[in-house]
Amino acid sequence: MEIVTSEFFQRALIGGVLIGITAPLMGLFLVLRRLSMIGDTLSHVAIAGVALGYIIGVYPIAAGLVFAIAASFAIEKLRKAYKTYAELSLAIIMSGGIALASLLFTMGRSFMDVNSYLFGSIYTLDSTDLYTIGGVTLVVLLVVGLQAKELFLLSFDEEAASVSGLPVRIYNVMISVLTALVISVAIKIVGALLVSALLTIPAACSLIIARSFKQSIMAVVIIGELAVIGGLMIAGVWNLAPGGTVVLLLIAILLVLLLFRRSLRLGG
Repeated sequence: MEIVTSEFFQRALIGGVLIGITAPLMGLFLVLRRLSMIGDTLSHVAIAGVALGYIIGVYPIAAGLVFAIAASFAIEKLRKAYKTYAELSLAIIMSGGIALASLLFTMGRSFMDVNSYLFGSIYTLDSTDLYTIGGVTLVVLLVVGLQAKELFLLSFDEEAASVSGLPVRIYNVMISVLTALVISVAIKIVGALLVSALLTIPAACSLIIARSFKQSIMAVVIIGELAVIGGLMIAGVWNLAPGGTVVLLLIAILLVLLLFRRSLRLGG
């Protein structure tokens, strides 16, 4: 109870709850569109932005956000250039992001805490971080709420969406930009190396238990929140790494669901 009532833990809990909504939600659209690896790609590019922000004295998350958004546009350009080999766009941008991040971290290693952004530092969230995360959450929820039908059609059949007159290219860019926003603010919570898990594992769980798109949306948010809140509580009580605990709890939930599904099949 002493941990729960502490101010730093309450800020961490608020930030975690907000990311527990947006990251799994955007991850569901990425998984359905076979773009699961975009999380890793944008997170590595965002880390380069964070490093540059430290060096030039700019709010690191804002700099990472700009880098991630720029990378999302670059990914869409390369996907259009390599239509048959769309995954090349992710590999190219990720390689560039890692290379640039390593260079910038080397330049600023005397005053930069690399591990806090690689593995997360949710207990160090301040008011500015929470306002930024809250703003991104509001934008994501508004867009998804207003464009749910269009996103549903785009996720399941891009060609049908194009034939029906939907501006597919604009929606692709929109999804990439929203994902970049979520990843940029999630880096400080779970870290660049783990943020992809928060995007994809809840979606993988929803594919097991959900029978409709609406149920999938509800499932990813519920599973994301359970993992974030449960992981933070466990990490706080036993003094564990919060980001790693959240991800391992997500994996545990996935394994339980897989075992449960298998037992049902055997029973049938």
